[in-house]
Amino acid sequence: MTTRKPGFQPGQSGNPAGRPKGSRSRSTLALEAILEGDAESIVRKAIELATDGDTQALRMCLDRLMPARKDRPVQFDLPVIETTADLPRATHALLQAVAAGELTPSEAADISKSVDAHVRAIEATDLHERLARLEEMTQP
Repeated sequence: MTTRKPGFQPGQSGNPAGRPKGSRSRSTLALEAILEGDAESIVRKAIELATDGDTQALRMCLDRLMPARKDRPVQFDLPVIETTADLPRATHALLQAVAAGELTPSEAADISKSVDAHVRAIEATDLHERLARLEEMTQP
């Protein structure tokens, strides 16, 4: 039979806030301490191997120098969407931008998600206003 610390319940985290942002694990700290004095010579060696044709070293250097872009701001003229009737103009503009090469398909998909969320907000607001009007009409 195991004993539990007082105040802890099964399935309940002892740290509900989680690990603080920017904190590093013990293994990361230990590795940094080991490499502290040799980091410059290790980097030089990796660059030397890369320039001599070692593809793994080359890939490592390129990944550090130019990491893959995860996101970027895009310039795109999206028509104003005030009602759900405006949605076809917006989706047409997205398709045209992809066809013209102004947006990548994944960028258009991300924008479409935002448009969809905006349209759902419009629909929810419209529904709320309609219900409020109906309630006003039924009250004596």
